[in-house]
Amino acid sequence: MTMTRHNGFTLAEVLVASTISSFIAIVAVGSLNAVSHTAQTVSRASEVNAEIRFAARILAGDLANLYRDSNPENVKLIGASQGSETTGPPFLAFYTVSRAKARVDQPEGDVYEVEYFLASREGDPQDVSSGSEEPLVLFRRVWPNPDKEREPRGVLTPIADNIAVFYIRFSDGQEWMGQWTEDMRTLPKLIEVTLGTATPEKGDPVLETFTVTFPRMAEPSTGASQPGESSEGREEREESTGQSPQGQESSDSGRTEGNREEGGR
Repeated sequence: MTMTRHNGFTLAEVLVASTISSFIAIVAVGSLNAVSHTAQTVSRASEVNAEIRFAARILAGDLANLYRDSNPENVKLIGASQGSETTGPPFLAFYTVSRAKARVDQPEGDVYEVEYFLASREGDPQDVSSGSEEPLVLFRRVWPNPDKEREPRGVLTPIADNIAVFYIRFSDGQEWMGQWTEDMRTLPKLIEVTLGTATPEKGDPVLETFTVTFPRMAEPSTGASQPGESSEGREEREESTGQSPQGQESSDSGRTEGNREEGGR
């Protein structure tokens, strides 16, 4: 039995070489697809990391500029963490000071109400614990010229997609708690916020945690005038406490004379 040769190669050798070439081509294409998929996965992970860090930085900046006032009626900070005893989605709302206007060419002050909450893409607040599989978005609501007598409103902006974790912890200096209400009548000592993405198909979710401290506001001294207090009112308060400037001066002079007499003896 003779084998037909083509250019010095038998037909069987040509078929084997063709099969090997096809196999190598298939392997190469598969490797390229795998590399491309890996690159897309890495790129998406980098985008998620940058997005959640951006959201954490914006929230931390707003908290750092929290509006403070000696009158607690002029200060606002309320919130509830994911998994707290309150029913409803996690949120954090407070007054902050900002020089960036929320609306162009509109009359605004420098005190804004800011709220962060989880919601669907349409802006409807969602409870993470409800078991909904719909991807949630972290929204930021900015309300220029806030008024406690009116319902909250403002400019709504999505700042992070695919969020599944929004934990908030408040510390009063003694213990941590998952909510802070208006009944507290004061600011917490610390706030810890944790943002996290939903678990991806491969890999682990991205978590970002930061802590914000609030410096203790200086309390007015005993002899200092209260806001809006006249000099007459201050004198009446001093007389009622027995600490008038004249009485203090006379007592000082009496102590001086006594010291002189003791020195003479």
